[in-house]
Amino acid sequence: MIETILVATDGSEAAGAAERYGVALAARIHARVTCLSVVEERATRGFRSEGLGIAPPSLDALEGFLVARAEAAGRRLAAAAREQGVECTAETPRGVADDAIVERGKQADLIVLGRDGEHAGFRTALIGSTVDGVLRKTSKPAVVVPAAAELTGPVLLAFDGSPGSRIAARLAVELAGRLGETIHVFVDSKDKGRSAARFDEVRRLLGAPNVPVREAASTLGRPDAKIVDAAREASAGMIVMGAFGRSRIHEYFLGSNSAAVVRSSPVAVLLAR
Repeated sequence: MIETILVATDGSEAAGAAERYGVALAARIHARVTCLSVVEERATRGFRSEGLGIAPPSLDALEGFLVARAEAAGRRLAAAAREQGVECTAETPRGVADDAIVERGKQADLIVLGRDGEHAGFRTALIGSTVDGVLRKTSKPAVVVPAAAELTGPVLLAFDGSPGSRIAARLAVELAGRLGETIHVFVDSKDKGRSAARFDEVRRLLGAPNVPVREAASTLGRPDAKIVDAAREASAGMIVMGAFGRSRIHEYFLGSNSAAVVRSSPVAVLLAR
């Protein structure tokens, strides 16, 4: 049962999408929100070295700015939560952002993150380093929110028969029921026989949900692209899938369908663990 949601924000415009999505989700499922805005130590750590015999500058102003920005981000999210009738507390710890989010996230049922972060305009990679760090380290389910994503429309469950996708099925049932949205089940398989077996399995996992269920399958093309296309076709408000597929170690080091979906999806993606 999702009762507490941790929304991580750095106060940037990109993070604003995660703030709005997290508050909207909490309002619709009647959950509490904790806003976490980390005073990032990496922003000042490099200036503390006295390499080449050059004394570091005074960091008082920069540290004051970082604290003020973190506190302002917390106030912004708390105000948005109050408008939606959502209970919200704000915390501004010091530390390395991804480590702080993972540690505080242990006390939450769900983590919500913006996909891009404050340096999105200067980055060539497709997700921010903080998001990447959190997704690799956390043991909690996490929602990654791209810019302009909205919590409207069905829940798309991407099911491949892996342990993570079985957990995703249970989360999809909970969320769709509490949101009052349809579940769209997408199965990717190399042959129709395996696809039919996976639909049988996911039907058993879903049981008799109190919302309608739609099914779709495909055997051709890249799985990640097909999942994103299926979400677009369903006008989904969220993709729910396992964080890892059948070969977890391989995917951790080389990337996975879930990582590719996170990078390319215009819809928020919940990675289940």
